[in-house]
Amino acid sequence: MTSISIIGRGKMGSAIAGLAQRAGAQIQLVNRSATPADDRPNTTHAVLGEDLTGDIVVLAVPHGAYPGILKHYRDRLGGKVVIDISNPMDFSTYEQPEELRNTSTALELAKELPEDVAVLKAFNVNLADTLKTRTNGMTATTVLFAGDDAAGKLALTELLLAAGLRAVDVGPLPRSVQLEAMGYLQIVLASSGKTRFESGFSLLP
Repeated sequence: MTSISIIGRGKMGSAIAGLAQRAGAQIQLVNRSATPADDRPNTTHAVLGEDLTGDIVVLAVPHGAYPGILKHYRDRLGGKVVIDISNPMDFSTYEQPEELRNTSTALELAKELPEDVAVLKAFNVNLADTLKTRTNGMTATTVLFAGDDAAGKLALTELLLAAGLRAVDVGPLPRSVQLEAMGYLQIVLASSGKTRFESGFSLLP
């Protein structure tokens, strides 16, 4: 059975926890402070800095929070799959940070972590509502992901399929640049009222 640690208690963290619950995974929710117990099955809570129990670790926090997380965990992630879901954006200008325009947060994260940590880019093209409902328009919600580790991709795929979603491997980790461009465009369209935050890109069968 897959085990997953989710760092962050926002909409995306909650939505991904719901998927993990549906897939029957063991779930650890990690936050900066103690959280009240909930009735989610197979779920434990931890404070940031405590040991991570999941084989998969989801960074469900803004990219700006990564340095603080790595301060606690950089050398404690050996053998784990780390999933970067972030879409970096300056919300005062709705532009991508200049330093990330020719790279991605996932590629930069991989540089910061030991070689035995598998970094995947996933969920950044999915808005939380489409993960909760598991539908996007008339189709099942599709999670696109990129990475270089075959075992990590397989573990994520199995979790997504068990939760009732579609999983599409878009290629090696450098494809995360294109995934972030898709996520960026989706946020801009929703923020400008041209689409809805409950919608999103849909990949037809």
